[in-house]
Amino acid sequence: MEVVGSADENIENKRRRLIFRSAHRGIKEMDLIMGSFATANVPDFTDDELAQYDQLLCNNDPDLYNWITEKEPAPDDIADMGVFQKLLVHRVV
Repeated sequence: MEVVGSADENIENKRRRLIFRSAHRGIKEMDLIMGSFATANVPDFTDDELAQYDQLLCNNDPDLYNWITEKEPAPDDIADMGVFQKLLVHRVV
Protein backbone atom coordinates (compact mmCIF):
# COMPACT_ATOMS: atom_id res chain seq x y z
CA MET A 1 0.00 0.00 0.00
CA GLU A 2 1.36 3.39 -0.93
CA VAL A 3 1.79 6.21 1.57
CA VAL A 4 1.08 9.73 0.30
CA GLY A 5 3.63 11.90 2.16
CA SER A 6 7.27 12.23 1.19
CA ALA A 7 10.05 10.69 3.27
CA ASP A 8 11.47 14.11 4.22
CA GLU A 9 8.09 15.60 5.21
CA ASN A 10 8.19 17.67 8.40
CA ILE A 11 6.29 15.89 11.23
CA GLU A 12 3.97 18.84 11.86
CA ASN A 13 3.16 19.08 8.15
CA LYS A 14 2.45 15.36 8.17
CA ARG A 15 0.09 15.75 11.13
CA ARG A 16 -1.77 18.61 9.39
CA ARG A 17 -1.99 16.64 6.14
CA LEU A 18 -3.37 13.56 7.88
CA ILE A 19 -5.96 15.55 9.83
CA PHE A 20 -7.07 17.34 6.66
CA ARG A 21 -7.28 14.09 4.63
CA SER A 22 -9.27 12.50 7.43
CA ALA A 23 -11.93 15.21 7.46
CA HIS A 24 -12.19 15.38 3.66
CA ARG A 25 -12.79 11.78 2.64
CA GLY A 26 -15.72 12.33 0.27
CA ILE A 27 -18.37 10.39 2.19
CA LYS A 28 -19.90 12.45 4.99
CA GLU A 29 -19.99 9.55 7.46
CA MET A 30 -16.29 8.91 6.91
CA ASP A 31 -15.51 12.65 7.18
CA LEU A 32 -17.11 12.58 10.64
CA ILE A 33 -15.56 9.32 11.83
CA MET A 34 -12.05 9.82 10.49
CA GLY A 35 -12.01 13.59 11.03
CA SER A 36 -12.96 13.36 14.70
CA PHE A 37 -10.55 10.47 15.24
CA ALA A 38 -7.67 12.35 13.62
CA THR A 39 -8.38 15.56 15.52
CA ALA A 40 -8.39 13.66 18.82
CA ASN A 41 -5.42 11.36 18.17
CA VAL A 42 -3.03 12.48 15.41
CA PRO A 43 -1.44 15.30 17.46
CA ASP A 44 -0.16 12.70 19.96
CA PHE A 45 0.75 9.91 17.52
CA THR A 46 4.32 8.66 17.37
CA ASP A 47 6.18 8.50 14.04
CA ASP A 48 5.22 4.82 13.72
CA GLU A 49 1.56 5.55 14.44
CA LEU A 50 1.58 8.38 11.90
CA ALA A 51 2.95 5.99 9.28
CA GLN A 52 0.29 3.40 10.14
CA TYR A 53 -2.47 5.99 9.94
CA ASP A 54 -1.13 7.32 6.64
CA GLN A 55 -1.24 3.77 5.29
CA LEU A 56 -4.75 3.25 6.66
CA LEU A 57 -6.02 6.39 4.90
CA CYS A 58 -4.94 4.95 1.54
CA ASN A 59 -7.87 2.50 1.72
CA ASN A 60 -11.15 3.41 0.09
CA ASP A 61 -14.08 4.69 2.13
CA PRO A 62 -16.50 1.78 1.61
CA ASP A 63 -13.90 -0.73 2.82
CA LEU A 64 -12.85 1.42 5.78
CA TYR A 65 -16.46 2.03 6.77
CA ASN A 66 -17.29 -1.68 6.65
CA TRP A 67 -14.21 -2.57 8.72
CA ILE A 68 -14.84 0.15 11.31
CA THR A 69 -18.51 -0.79 11.68
CA GLU A 70 -17.51 -4.47 11.62
CA LYS A 71 -19.82 -5.26 8.70
CA GLU A 72 -16.81 -7.00 7.16
CA PRO A 73 -13.63 -8.26 8.79
CA ALA A 74 -10.59 -6.10 8.15
CA PRO A 75 -7.66 -7.76 6.39
CA ASP A 76 -5.07 -9.09 8.83
CA ASP A 77 -2.50 -6.41 7.96
CA ILE A 78 -5.06 -3.72 8.82
CA ALA A 79 -6.61 -5.48 11.81
CA ASP A 80 -3.16 -5.90 13.39
CA MET A 81 -2.39 -2.16 13.28
CA GLY A 82 -2.44 -0.50 16.68
CA VAL A 83 -3.89 2.62 15.08
CA PHE A 84 -6.77 0.62 13.61
CA GLN A 85 -7.50 -0.87 17.03
CA LYS A 86 -7.67 2.68 18.45
CA LEU A 87 -10.02 3.64 15.62
CA LEU A 88 -12.35 0.77 16.44
CA VAL A 89 -12.94 2.06 19.97
CA HIS A 90 -13.24 5.72 18.89
CA ARG A 91 -16.67 7.26 19.29
CA VAL A 92 -17.81 10.29 17.33
CA VAL A 93 -19.15 12.97 19.67
